[in-house]
Amino acid sequence: MKKHLLFVLTVVLMVSLIGCTPAAQAPKAEKVVYLINGALGDNAFYDSGQLGMDQIASEYGVETRTIETNFDAGQYEPALQAAVGYADVIFVISYGFEDQLKEYADKYPEKIFVNIDTVVQNEKSTITSVDFIEEESAYLAGVVGGLTTLDTSISGVNPEKLIGAVGGDVDPVVQAFIFAYTNGAQSIDPEITVETKYLGSWEDTAKGKQAALQLFDMNADVVFQVAAAAGMGVLQAAGERGLYAIGVDTNQNDIVPGHVIASDIKDVGKAIQEVFKTIKDGSYKPGAVLQYGLASGGVDIDMTAQTQVLPQSIIDQVNDIRQQIIDGTLKVEIYTGE
Repeated sequence: MKKHLLFVLTVVLMVSLIGCTPAAQAPKAEKVVYLINGALGDNAFYDSGQLGMDQIASEYGVETRTIETNFDAGQYEPALQAAVGYADVIFVISYGFEDQLKEYADKYPEKIFVNIDTVVQNEKSTITSVDFIEEESAYLAGVVGGLTTLDTSISGVNPEKLIGAVGGDVDPVVQAFIFAYTNGAQSIDPEITVETKYLGSWEDTAKGKQAALQLFDMNADVVFQVAAAAGMGVLQAAGERGLYAIGVDTNQNDIVPGHVIASDIKDVGKAIQEVFKTIKDGSYKPGAVLQYGLASGGVDIDMTAQTQVLPQSIIDQVNDIRQQIIDGTLKVEIYTGE
């Protein structure tokens, strides 16, 4: 009887202790910083991220700040210091200061660092990276460009099989865009030529416009801009020449109505919202590399426009190829830097 009573008491004690075990708690995430190497106002990449920040502020009631470094290398380290001094969570676009980011992440392991658009890994494996599969959407942008340059029934399109691209600078992400854009166009017709110009600037709209005009003078029918704020000049040039551009990162199709035939979407804001949700619900994993492609909605092609130029036959063909990529029946080649 005593043994039985002792057993019962032991079980009761164990159950009580289990009941008292604290549940896993989500990390502290009341203050959030969006730290960018560039500046807002590009109607593209950086602004997309800001939309995500605004959304998490509204949805979760957290305090947010945006720190713009305006491509000034002297501001990168002070900006990181300001971010860790204020925030629990830091979403960072770290082009140009990846090494400083690693140092700060190692120094402040209690902070949550989420690096956007490139993979950055520190010694303590605390930086989570959002890696967009931009090749999938850029391939579709190339399909749009390729089909358009072959369709001389579209106003202004000439018989030459030539399209263009304007990059803000030579870096791996821009190269990945243009690599896939070229592959997409040449999947429609291997004889299509893609001419590319690099600006050495992400902000100089005049340079973007000049580069696009040069490409149009070479008989390009379509120019794809991968140049942030400088790319607005590409869209303007398309309108002036009565020709066509492809936008980037956000839907830019109505900025110059009738002349931006598609936009290659990279949804930075959506990625910020989804990662922050995992931080709040406790499922966030430090050091992970999160890939966002067509299937997840992280990248896409958007052909909707108030003034539609593309015939339905092109829209249908692009959407069919888009679905093949999502289904996995069409594999898009990933840029390796070679």
